[in-house]
Amino acid sequence: MTRRDLAWLATLAPRSESRDNLPMGTLDNILHTPIIVFGETSLDLAQLLYVGLFILLGSLFVIATTRFLRNRLQARGANPDIIQLLTRAYLILGFVILAFIILDFLNVPLAAFAFISGAVAIGVGFGAQNIINNFISGWILMWERPIKIGDFLELGDVKGSVESINTRSTRIRRVDGVHLLVPNSFLLENTVTNWTLIDQLVRTTVRVGVAYGSDVNRVTELLQQAAQEHPKVLESPRSSVIFDDFGDNALVFDLNVWIHATAEGDLRGTRSDLRYRIDALFSEAGIVIAFPQRDVHLDGEVLVRRAEP
Repeated sequence: MTRRDLAWLATLAPRSESRDNLPMGTLDNILHTPIIVFGETSLDLAQLLYVGLFILLGSLFVIATTRFLRNRLQARGANPDIIQLLTRAYLILGFVILAFIILDFLNVPLAAFAFISGAVAIGVGFGAQNIINNFISGWILMWERPIKIGDFLELGDVKGSVESINTRSTRIRRVDGVHLLVPNSFLLENTVTNWTLIDQLVRTTVRVGVAYGSDVNRVTELLQQAAQEHPKVLESPRSSVIFDDFGDNALVFDLNVWIHATAEGDLRGTRSDLRYRIDALFSEAGIVIAFPQRDVHLDGEVLVRRAEP
């Protein structure tokens, strides 16, 4: 082999070695090529891939631990409103900590988001006022608890039970089964009737009219008997009978009773039962439940004069 041949082989060896290292070097260059630059801080593809994986695993961890916390609180029989407040606060706090860890990992200063923060502030000022208002209102509802999960509310013509209180809106199941999403700010800024705010004690009234000439004392006794026999009517506060009025067609009585009710259906059912029992007791005692009627008096002389030829 001549010297020229050795020199040719020597030139081939480095080329083959660089050919073997070319794919690995190219991949390394791609992974470490800066993609995003914040001032003096740059982010390459490898860091973004690590961050994506960390966000995925961190999010799964936060969600899983939130579910674990909710299940543990439910197993201990904690109040649903306390469970809602604690789990939501834990979820938000977990994601905030996750965000700070990611920023620290990337060596990204918070000052880099000054421009973004200013843009967000402008957006809040022009278009996100209602969102922020409902968000803050949701936390007020969960913290002060003027409305709790399971409460029966009356909002104008709408009546229903609270199923969940979220950060933006409250879900209410209407008495006919339809679900409503009510903005949290509406519940704080408007008059809302909460039937079960302090307790479930509710008074309801059954009105009945009896014919003139009826024994009013006997009517009072029978109404009291109907209330005492009903299993849902409470002994304290005591039920009462009010002789309300001398009506056009009847003597009007009101039977006021107290029951524990969580919905309007409980009141309507109790009133229906009382009316059935009152009708039966009045029938046995011979007391007539009055109905609208009119007496018409005819002047006979006028009729006779008109009949004469």
